[in-house]
Amino acid sequence: MEETPNEPAEVKDKEDKAFDVNTEDQIGDEYVADLTQYIFYRDRKEWADLDPVQQDDGPNPVVKIAYSEKFSDVYDYFRALLKKDEKSERAFALTADAIDLNAANYTVWHYRRVLLQALSKDLRQEMKYITAIIEEQPKNYQVWHHRRMVVEWLNDPSEELEFIADILSQDAKNYHAWQHRQWVIQEYKLWDGELEFVESLLEEDVRNNSAWNQRHFVISHTTGFSDPGVIEREIVYCLNQIKKAPHNESAWNYLKGMLQDRGLSSQLRLLERVLELRETHCSPYLLAFLFDCYEDALENGNQKEEEEQKEALKKALEICELLAQEKDTIRKEYWQFLGRSLQSKYGSSSPSDKPAQEQPEPSVLVSESREMS
Repeated sequence: MEETPNEPAEVKDKEDKAFDVNTEDQIGDEYVADLTQYIFYRDRKEWADLDPVQQDDGPNPVVKIAYSEKFSDVYDYFRALLKKDEKSERAFALTADAIDLNAANYTVWHYRRVLLQALSKDLRQEMKYITAIIEEQPKNYQVWHHRRMVVEWLNDPSEELEFIADILSQDAKNYHAWQHRQWVIQEYKLWDGELEFVESLLEEDVRNNSAWNQRHFVISHTTGFSDPGVIEREIVYCLNQIKKAPHNESAWNYLKGMLQDRGLSSQLRLLERVLELRETHCSPYLLAFLFDCYEDALENGNQKEEEEQKEALKKALEICELLAQEKDTIRKEYWQFLGRSLQSKYGSSSPSDKPAQEQPEPSVLVSESREMS
């Protein structure tokens, strides 16, 4: 097919010269050089004193990146500024162009922070700048780190929790937003109301493992988990959430995590309540939690209570078998291994006490029953 003469060249020229007006609008008038057309730095008279430094990929680059002409132009002059260690308004303006092309470039952000301080720039204006970029790229580590530095310099976290909540409303599991939120709360002691915020997120999505993690973070740094009243409150909360979504692993992990140091078997009524829950809301996670309870009882049990130890071992092995053969078959080998380990550590050498895992494999039993039929 014949190409229309000159058309591809014209299109390419427009793409190279076009200026991203929308991005510049977000950045603000302070950083705008020309609202209608991008002019290459090499063609700007005020940059004639600077020799651009091209990227050095070595003599034989394996896969050379095909940078656009604009990208090469901006970063060639950025490297020249770094080499010269120039601290000027034009250098500061260039960082905005460089960030617009690659907001994940750590060196550019670091240089921008150096310039912010060297030129005594308006940090409130910088907050507006970084807010606009985060809203466009909320999962970019560098932009969150830059925001943290500016908040530290301002020593003002007043806008942070609301801003982060807005970002989380778009993606409630944004790791970078949660990390920043934890830093702000811990650094500036903004614990009040955070538990309620977490509960609102769990009401929206009980499977939000990030919110469960935040709940543990908040309680660990405030009341702690040593108060029996707090423990009971959290157990009740977890069990209620589990009833909403029995196959949600997050709630079970939280329950296990908060009791790990004290021991799962230390809560006398917990095992009873989980067994009751098993009748109506059974899941592989519930059974795994029961196994952990029985294992904890074996590890921390009194040797004088031999019958209770035997009963705990029996129940643990039964759960292993149930998980391996029916409820969690994808991890069959794992559960059989745990069963053998418990049997070896706490079991009797009597043949009658051998766990089901040491009997012939289910596939053998099935084939034998077929032959008999």
